Amino acid sequence: MSSQPTEPRPGPPAPSAGRSPAPGAAPGGPPRHVLVLGGTAEARRLAAGLAAHPGGVRVTTSLAGRTTRPWTPAGEVRTGGFGGADGLADWLRAHHVDALVDATHPFAESITVHAARAAAATGVPAVVLRRPGWRPVPGDRWYDVPSLAGAAEALPALGRRVFLTTGRLGLAAFAHLTDHHFLVRSVEPPDPPLPPDTEVLLARGPFTLPDERDLLRAHRVDVLVTKDSGGEATAAKLTAARELGLPVVVVRRPPLPPGVAAVADVPAVLHRLGLGQE
Repeated sequence: MSSQPTEPRPGPPAPSAGRSPAPGAAPGGPPRHVLVLGGTAEARRLAAGLAAHPGGVRVTTSLAGRTTRPWTPAGEVRTGGFGGADGLADWLRAHHVDALVDATHPFAESITVHAARAAAATGVPAVVLRRPGWRPVPGDRWYDVPSLAGAAEALPALGRRVFLTTGRLGLAAFAHLTDHHFLVRSVEPPDPPLPPDTEVLLARGPFTLPDERDLLRAHRVDVLVTKDSGGEATAAKLTAARELGLPVVVVRRPPLPPGVAAVADVPAVLHRLGLGQE
């Protein structure tokens, strides 16, 4: 594939108007029970803010259960799936939830779709919290691709020794690349099939710039592959790659469902919920 370096991407879209309050919620007032679809640092910060709010908000965080040692957020916690949009809608009704916040990973596409459908079906006001994506700066050599398969297609023209930081899922997209060496970093062991020449590094961020620079040099990395996850915890690898003049293949985020927009931080969510400071 012939890839061209990406141009700076536009910022996050403006938030959309909220839905009407759910039955049982105080008209025009703040919610009493908030369900946070979590698993991200932003979700933990939001749960802490809600749990500490003087209005006495009940907060429940739902975790997917894909990691064995997740960070525990403030408030109540449930683990596991809901059974699709219908199951989530049933849970919202059964537990008298009157606000839903989707604070999942930017690449958790299915749950975002399910959350939007469940909110529409129940009338529960919904907010999507998404950290802003990364943006290239002068000196970056970024190549935007639409998918992991697109990243695999781009690699032969960019280098043989690959630092793959896209998580533990979906590595089958690279399994056919028998002429490349992959250094795969993830929190949990990656799911097979894997490329035949793969070295796995289990680690959890945040990562420092000196450490990322040393890692790239020690493993003689030619090219970095990452998802556009955003945030500071894993951004140092991008700076290190820029300093060393390495190309970076960036997998673009999946689009939000039609009619759904995102806010970028916890204060914006609290404001949308009527819980922000005046």
